Amino acid sequence: MSNLARYCLTNAAPEREREALLVLGPGGQVLERWTYGALTDAVLAVAGGLNALGLAPGARVLLRLGHSSDFPLMFFGAIAAGLVPVPTSAMLTGDECAVILADSGAALILHDGDTVLPPDAGTARVLGPQDLAALKRAPAATFAELDDDAPAFLVYTSGTSGTPKGVLHAQRSARGRAPMVAGWSGLGPGDRLLHAGAFNWTYTLGVGLMDPWASGATSLVYDGPHDPQLWPELIERSGATLFAAVPSLYRRILKYGKPTRASFPKLRHGLTAGEALAPVLHAEWMEATGRPLFEALGMSEISTYISSGPQTPTRPGSPGRAQAGRRIAILPPESASTDPLPAGQTGLLAVHREDPGLMLGYWGRPEDTAAAFRGDWFLTGDQASIDADGYVWYGGRDDDVMNAFGYRVAPQEVEKVLQTHPDVLEVAVTDLSLREGVSLITAFIVPREAGGVDETALAEHVAAHLAEYKRPKLYKSIAALPRTPSGKVRRKALKSA
Repeated sequence: MSNLARYCLTNAAPEREREALLVLGPGGQVLERWTYGALTDAVLAVAGGLNALGLAPGARVLLRLGHSSDFPLMFFGAIAAGLVPVPTSAMLTGDECAVILADSGAALILHDGDTVLPPDAGTARVLGPQDLAALKRAPAATFAELDDDAPAFLVYTSGTSGTPKGVLHAQRSARGRAPMVAGWSGLGPGDRLLHAGAFNWTYTLGVGLMDPWASGATSLVYDGPHDPQLWPELIERSGATLFAAVPSLYRRILKYGKPTRASFPKLRHGLTAGEALAPVLHAEWMEATGRPLFEALGMSEISTYISSGPQTPTRPGSPGRAQAGRRIAILPPESASTDPLPAGQTGLLAVHREDPGLMLGYWGRPEDTAAAFRGDWFLTGDQASIDADGYVWYGGRDDDVMNAFGYRVAPQEVEKVLQTHPDVLEVAVTDLSLREGVSLITAFIVPREAGGVDETALAEHVAAHLAEYKRPKLYKSIAALPRTPSGKVRRKALKSA
């Protein structure tokens, strides 16, 4: 029997007085300090308060919470109670939340009073700020005893259909993260890991919270202005030994923060994921700071599973090798064969279904789940090759899903919104590379009337329906969309339009 929350908080048998979580403000000032004892007590109190609501085991709980410690308390408290939290970005609009609420069938919404709610909560009960405070004071429960394959949490990711898909993870996924610690971060009990992301991002929940706590380390999360020049001082004053961010932030820190080899002396290395690390960026970071960046490749369905790290030297242009214990393969892209391709050949990157970090499936979509597997192999949708030394060379998405600063965004989701604007006749969206390592979501518009379109009006229209990270950063008028003979939009052709 297992429980993901219990595993994270007790696996390393930390002393109750050891620091587990520090929420930092500008200059590294400590806004909140949580020991392992206080954190465990608060999580179990939340679990007790949720149990008292009489929800059925496995009921989904939608989290509409901003960047505060309430997010991890409610997330892990729900898991401790045997419920299934559904973390969501604070940037989502009400309409986007409504889609997730309807699809997940959440019976409860935990709300901070500020984050946007769905226009209609339906049958879901909404608990506000005072209710959340009461949950944290409730009589403590014990960790629910659950099977390894029991649902633990449900995250939503953009799919090729343009409608977010729920990715359901099991209690065993906590154990499935162990190879990431050994093969990527090199975390240990004395480490202090600073994560640049918000609590509601799964990158932060996993790398910033689950991994440090399961290792008995200290998690550092920043709450304040995100000006890039602030990070060198923050890393140094917090005593961070590890720093995790997306490549674009490292690029901005180099440009505006101007770190040197004397900066942040306790930092051993940086971790990067969410988008490809450009070789030139890694070289510039190494030259400026003298410390390596270790990259990882992952996705919502399995988190990170390929990486470089202290025991896996970096190779420019490659995210690294499969972490110890992982089974990956390159399968033929145009056949049903389950026989891996030889080293050096490009095909579909796949992960074996026995990996404990792999999802249970897509929520409510058995056909999509079945289609994602070929025999015992989960098809990631990525094209790649593996060299003779086991290093993976990424070849891009097999589908059209875009990467916007670490977030996966389906172009169809953006197109659906733009198509409703009266000035738009046709639209296609793709990510457009400006230079190595920098891509922007770009909307190619066929105007309904001659003379182009009003970009400001389009941006305002999109802002009312989509989270900021999904919105196009560039708009280009085009006479006609490039199409195949069968009428499908040729997105790759747009990149050179």
